[in-house]
Amino acid sequence: MILSALLTSVGINLGLCFLFFTLYSILRKQPGNITVYAPRLVTEGKFQQGDHFNLEQLLPSASWVKKAWEPSEEELISKSGLDAFIFMRMFIFSLRVFSIGGIVGIFLLLPINYMGSQLSDHSDFQNKSLDSFSISNVNNGSNRLWIHFCAAYVFTGVVCYLLYYEYGHISSKRLAHFFSSEPLPHQFTILVRGIPVPPGSTCNETVERFFKEYHPSTYLSHSVIRRSNKLQSLINDAEKLYKKFAQIKDKSEASQRQRCDGCFGLFGHKVDRLERRLQDIEDNLRMEQSSLSAKEVPAAFVSFKSRFGAAIALNIQGVNPTEWITEKAPEPLDVHWPFFSESFIKRWIGKLVAIFACAALTILFFIPVAIVQGLTNLEQLETWFPFLKSILRMAVVSQVITGYLPSLILQLFLSVVPPSMIVLSSLQGYISWSQIQKSACTKVLWFTIWNIFFANVLSGSALYRVNVFLEPKEIPTILAEAVPAQASFFIAYVVTSGWTNIASELFQLLRFICNLKNRICSGESADELEAPSIPYHSEIPRILLFVLLGITYFFLAPLILPFLLVYFCWGYIIYRNQLLNVYVPKYDTGGEFWSKVHNSTIFSLVLMHVIAIGIFGLKKLPLASGLTIPLPILTLLFDDYCRKRFLPLFKDFPAECLIKKDRQDQNDPHLSEFYEKLTRAYDDPALMPKNYTGRNDSHASPLLHTSDV
Repeated sequence: MILSALLTSVGINLGLCFLFFTLYSILRKQPGNITVYAPRLVTEGKFQQGDHFNLEQLLPSASWVKKAWEPSEEELISKSGLDAFIFMRMFIFSLRVFSIGGIVGIFLLLPINYMGSQLSDHSDFQNKSLDSFSISNVNNGSNRLWIHFCAAYVFTGVVCYLLYYEYGHISSKRLAHFFSSEPLPHQFTILVRGIPVPPGSTCNETVERFFKEYHPSTYLSHSVIRRSNKLQSLINDAEKLYKKFAQIKDKSEASQRQRCDGCFGLFGHKVDRLERRLQDIEDNLRMEQSSLSAKEVPAAFVSFKSRFGAAIALNIQGVNPTEWITEKAPEPLDVHWPFFSESFIKRWIGKLVAIFACAALTILFFIPVAIVQGLTNLEQLETWFPFLKSILRMAVVSQVITGYLPSLILQLFLSVVPPSMIVLSSLQGYISWSQIQKSACTKVLWFTIWNIFFANVLSGSALYRVNVFLEPKEIPTILAEAVPAQASFFIAYVVTSGWTNIASELFQLLRFICNLKNRICSGESADELEAPSIPYHSEIPRILLFVLLGITYFFLAPLILPFLLVYFCWGYIIYRNQLLNVYVPKYDTGGEFWSKVHNSTIFSLVLMHVIAIGIFGLKKLPLASGLTIPLPILTLLFDDYCRKRFLPLFKDFPAECLIKKDRQDQNDPHLSEFYEKLTRAYDDPALMPKNYTGRNDSHASPLLHTSDV
């Protein structure tokens, strides 16, 4: 790619970004769009819509930037939880890393690369190939390469220091958040599976007998799980019908809804057809709920009187390790109830299906990757489509096709990956939505790294070396040949995918169109609004991919760094705005996503080191190549230290913290009320009474009482 093609891509995407910013600053002021741009404030009752009009509503402004900047870390944690705090620390960490890297790369490495003459590019500046700004242009054996060598060591030290600082800072925030929080049900509860129910007994009796015998002083209550996935499906269908009927009921006249309950609707008392239909739905659901009261699953949520008591019970193990299997309970609203209806063999099969499906999806994705790589090569396009040769040689067309279109096509194909990974993770039998999203996040991350980075690199210039992974000694050389050759594509990808995506996140085009359609066609009100939650499983891998590109190309093609800095600056402000106004936290893992950020960054550093070893070897500087070998070893040792120093704090809270927090709660006058709520916290919502018609009779009484479970 030549410089003018990159500038064309930058111009197109800058135009789109400022268009989105302008439209957002205008549309967010319109009363009808408040459910799009501030649904969280609407659902929390902090924003009242107004019908008055003034000219300021039609003028773009940047006042939202100041409002997004003002809240402190403590305010962000209190409003959106530790996961949102971790998410924003990713941007802060990236800005610090690439600000330092940008100073070294732009003001030191980039001029050295440009002054080289290895590529012999004598075209004018506008038509210069972007490879002229990469390490490929530095002459073989040049002593200037020692500057790149030193930069790699300095940059690695900076990244490791910042990683250590962030891990420590986040750990302290996690502990502080724990001590300042109110008693929460999941802190006092564990999940027990594989309960051995003896003949003639029930799961309910077995659980109560076991914990009263072995944990008599701390055991509080339990809730046995029942097979309710089919019932939950019926409830979902019923709620959809209820919403539909509610809209019809508001719009239609009472006389049009009423009919007689006698023969053919001609005789008898007049009744509301919608009311009668909803009553039938309630009765059917109640019958289904009653039939499930005896369908127990050998699993239960067991609650204790203290956090320390729950932690001790978490480590119980029966004579048979496949029985009395324990794990931490998720938050009550985070429980993925369909999991409990699956047997062990179904969960095992589900894991196998997920693995094979991920592999198949990864392989199939090579098709769009091949298309994208073909678009970056005009000569190949002319071979494929000879009748378009005259059009392809037009300056504007060639610049758009090579600079903008490949990244756009790749991004369109990538949009189907996150929802696919959510489906696959759901098949694996996780007990909570947070675990499903964490699993999907890992799948999307490694899918993205492989298919966006490695697949493009190998298909671009080293596809013929398919045996690269069978020759470990050749991996640095192959990557050293292939990775710099794709620098221009990834610079364009940051501009196209990064900038435009971050701006479209602010504009919320799809939600805006849906809101406009609903207002025009169905007239839905804000009372039915449900604020969305941020999709960590898709957003975190996207950000970490850009971190990977920045670290990998730091000394190979530092021209990428200013474009990354723009992306992270915009992302920091935009996502703060979205977390405060749009997204509502559905769960809080306590910052467990940070381990994925740390691991991905370590992987990026080691990958940079491997490429550096190969590059210095290709550039006829074997001494520098040999002296680079300690870098990945030192980085992995640092990673091992961080795992032992910080990771245990993210898996479980220390006993010291649990005991201190339990002692604090002893002075809480509301503790008895909390225990009462705790006994009902993990009741299956599918077994709760459903009252769509407002009847006040025995049909609305609870199906199961605490003593039943």
